[in-house]
Order: sequence, then structure tokens, then C-alpha cells
Amino acid sequence: MHFDNLYNEILLNPLQDSELNKLLIVSGYATAAMSFHYINDLRQKAKNIDIQLIVGMALKDGLTSSNHNGFKKLVSEDFQDTFKCSYIMKSPAVHSKLYIWCADEKPVCAFTGSANYTQTAFFLKTQRETMSRCDPNESAGYFNSLLNETIFCNHPDAEQFITIYRDSLRRKEYQMGVTDEAEYEVSDYSGLPSVTVSLLDKNGNLPRRSGLNWGQRTEEHREPNQAYIRLTSDIYHTDFFPPVSVHFTLFTDDGKTLVCTRAQQNGKAVHTPHNNSLIGEYFRNRLGVGNGEPVRNEHLINHGRTDITFYKVDDETYYMNFAP
Repeated sequence: MHFDNLYNEILLNPLQDSELNKLLIVSGYATAAMSFHYINDLRQKAKNIDIQLIVGMALKDGLTSSNHNGFKKLVSEDFQDTFKCSYIMKSPAVHSKLYIWCADEKPVCAFTGSANYTQTAFFLKTQRETMSRCDPNESAGYFNSLLNETIFCNHPDAEQFITIYRDSLRRKEYQMGVTDEAEYEVSDYSGLPSVTVSLLDKNGNLPRRSGLNWGQRTEEHREPNQAYIRLTSDIYHTDFFPPVSVHFTLFTDDGKTLVCTRAQQNGKAVHTPHNNSLIGEYFRNRLGVGNGEPVRNEHLINHGRTDITFYKVDDETYYMNFAP
């Protein structure tokens, strides 16, 4: 039985067998942030692994819009060659947690237990999980038996089978029938932990070569849209944001979804690790600034806001309000 360092034991150590090139996952609950974190980690380790994820409890409990949109983005844009995600769409729902390593189509080893495919389960250490080895052939047979009962997350009809609800609702509210699908409003997040982050420096100016303008360094040959959100010490010394290297899904007041993490010394910056330009492109588009052009004080003033408010929905999900 494995109960410590599950991320390595279940998701990394099996790769010591160089023939393994596919991972099949059945998980009652899963997050887009975990999927991004793991696939990005594999790529940094030069491991090219095909991952097929079945999310089992979406039929019963629904999915938050941030996770649904995050999964679709990973499948369609970020990792379209290596990642597939589907949802169980036939009753009864599936609460199983199963990780099956394969060499091509041959199952080699498998693990089952309590750990969902989430960062909370694998390394945030806010709860305890156990996993044990199980028969790989039986496990693969179970996985394949479920495939005919799934629909891909990016299928046009997916939302006809799975209820996608606002992140401001709790699962309990969803189960009680509260599925209001109106646009996000700041009032939805009142009562949640929040912090407000200024985009200006201590002198009231937008930095010319950092923050939103981090990419404005021609001598370093940076892509000019590169950007990050600077956190002050009174924020990054708290546990409001996840630890450095943990990924989280950030959804915005205008309906966009970004996968982010903290970086730099003490985790003082929020950026988009897959491509540091994504967050810069987001703000330039929001502010009406040309692609690659520097962002200036007047752009923020014309927009009607010089700061951002983050709301913590859970350990892997945050709402960002940049509305004027």
C-alpha cells in the first residue's frame, strides 16, 4: 500500500520502465489544474505519455465551468496530441479511482485507492489518501468497459448530458437544484477569501519592464507579450494562493479561463507557465492595446481600473475580477 508521496509513487516512478507510454485514468473527480500540472511536468522531464482521463462523477454532481472549460482548452489547444478527457454520461455515476500504465495497448501495472486526479489528493497534503497495486488487465478491462458510456469533454453535445454550473455555487447547492447559469457577477463571490493586487508600483506607475510589460526587453529577445501579475509580500507570505509550482485554474469576469502558477523568488508572481505570453495577451486584449505593444498607465485609466481582485473558490480554483 502507498500512502506517502503518491505523486511520485503512482504518476512518476512507473516511468522507470522505459516501455510505458500510456496512462489510463478513471477518477470520480478531477481538475484541469492537475491535468495541466502533470502533463507539463512530464514534458519538462522529456516524457511523451498519452493520457486518457474518464471523469466519473460529472453526471451526478455536474462540473464547474472553470474545470469544463479548462479540460476543453487542454484537449483542443495545449495538449491536443497527448491528452483526452471524457465524462461518464450514463447512470450510475462512477466513483472509482484507477491509474493504469500501458506499453502501447498492453497493460503493465495499475493502482487503485482513494486518490482522485486532483492536486489536493496528490500533493497539497490537506487530506490523506492511500493507493494499492491491482491487476492491470482487469483494470484495463474496466476502463474499456466505461468508454462506451462516456462523451468527450469537447464534444458539441457534452453539455446536454453534463450540467456545467458556475464556480460560485457549491456542489451541495448544485445537488439541491441550484443551477443558475447567469453570467458571473462579483456579488456571487462575496464572503469568499479575497485579495486585491495593484498593477502599479509604489510610486503609482505601471512598470515599464516588469509586470504587464515583462516582455518589453528587446535586448533579452523576449516575446513582447510576456507578462505576470506581481504579488506583494503581504500576499505571497500567506496561504491565499497555492504553493510555488502548484497550478490553479483562473477564470475571469469576462468568461476566460487561464491555468496559472506562482513563480519567481518567494512565489511573488502569478503567470501562465505553458506560455508566459498568454496572460499578457489577455490583458492587452482587455485593454485594447495592440499585440506586443507596451501597456501604459493611460490604458488602465481608460479601462477604469488599476488593480485586480482575486477570489479563492477552492485550493485549485480562483476567480479574477478586472471589471471597470
